[in-house]
Amino acid sequence: MTGTSHDLLVIGAGPGGYVAAIRAAQLGLRTAVVDEHPAAGGVCLRVGCIPSKALLESSQRLVAARSELAAHGGVAGEIGLDLAAMMKRKDRVVTTLTRGVSSLLKKNSIDHIQGRARLGGVDGELREIVVTAGDGEQTLQARNVIVATGSRPASLPGIELDGGRIGTSTEALAYGEVPERLVVIGAGYIGLELGAVWNRLGSKVTVLEYLDRILPGADAEIATAAAKIFTRQGLDIRLGCRVLGAAVKDSKEAVGCVVEVEGQDPIECDRVLVAVGRTPLSEGLGLEEAGVAMDEHGFIQVDERFATPAPGVFAIGDVIGGPQLAHKAEEEGMACVDGIAGGYVHIDYDAIPGIVYTEPEVASVGRTEEQLREAGTPYRKGAFPFRAIGRARATGSLEGFVKILAHAETDAILGVHILGSHAGDLIAEAVAAISFGASAEDLFRTSHAHPTLAEAIKEAALAVHGRAIHM
Repeated sequence: MTGTSHDLLVIGAGPGGYVAAIRAAQLGLRTAVVDEHPAAGGVCLRVGCIPSKALLESSQRLVAARSELAAHGGVAGEIGLDLAAMMKRKDRVVTTLTRGVSSLLKKNSIDHIQGRARLGGVDGELREIVVTAGDGEQTLQARNVIVATGSRPASLPGIELDGGRIGTSTEALAYGEVPERLVVIGAGYIGLELGAVWNRLGSKVTVLEYLDRILPGADAEIATAAAKIFTRQGLDIRLGCRVLGAAVKDSKEAVGCVVEVEGQDPIECDRVLVAVGRTPLSEGLGLEEAGVAMDEHGFIQVDERFATPAPGVFAIGDVIGGPQLAHKAEEEGMACVDGIAGGYVHIDYDAIPGIVYTEPEVASVGRTEEQLREAGTPYRKGAFPFRAIGRARATGSLEGFVKILAHAETDAILGVHILGSHAGDLIAEAVAAISFGASAEDLFRTSHAHPTLAEAIKEAALAVHGRAIHM
């Protein structure tokens, strides 16, 4: 394919990249996607969002069978664990979806090229892209290039990642056995989700967080309530812990790990999961040589149309910073392509939801109460507990509540935060409300089916005005 020319070439076949490519094909652009992995879908599908949710679902069903079945009249013997079968199911889910993405690329006549891409020179209106694979190099040309390479797990000084005993989320998705003692460094969504999985499967999980709270960036009231629930479930959450190092301890008796924490005794465990955030995959792409600007952390700098200073080079997703979420990358991919095709470019970042897939789930959109206070924005708050909802009683999903923040003068919804079962699905209504500039009154005057968990959203909107019915 040497010299092959495209209207758009996307580097990275993750959610942002493949969605951008499909949108471009829909608009009639000749499009290619380059990714170094043979399976499409990026980190999200291969070793991120999808496999973690598969394990969360399997482990939660195991907990339900062991602790909840009897209350529903079910009678069963001892419920054991076949970890290999659970992992096999997870892998099957991943394979099905990655094949599905490849089929979508083919269906839309998108060239899917395996290899590692780097930006080359400029030939008139065309940018050269050199793709290196096992069988050599090929040079492509494109009028426009979107960098959508995503991110990788970050680490900390003093921690010796060995890809086995001490690893990241990638390794924690494929442990061959349940570790007796697991230390999770970081109480963000990745640490809590995977900590929950292994806690449910029988591991003694200790979560170490440098800050004085879990879920940095989430609404503090929600995070505090969630921490209490997770602690009751068995997670040993320790706040204000500065981790100085972690290393494998190989003695004659056993192989384990030691985690050093400032001011505390060393913690011995069988495995360590480092979940302290993610860093952009921006190296080795020829960006600096092409004139693409990056900050000190490696995030690509773009304007409101996702354009870099290099002509015809754009960037989206994790590699440009902001919330590192698959759906945020997808929105940016579509908006960026619309702009390349001469259309309108706009994303309302206040309407990008965030979800933690623990049980109960944590979901939010818009501003937190702390952000409103800091900005001096006048607001009213309405909250409503799930335990007062009929459907929650029927399903046993009693934990948590819905919290709505509305402008004190205009009643416009500024933020919605949910701690509860299926919060990740319920938040979609709040996203739509914020996107369309709805008020709390608009929300409570919208009919919500009974009995549903969504009634808690209506009641919270009523509570903003002191009019909750069932509390």
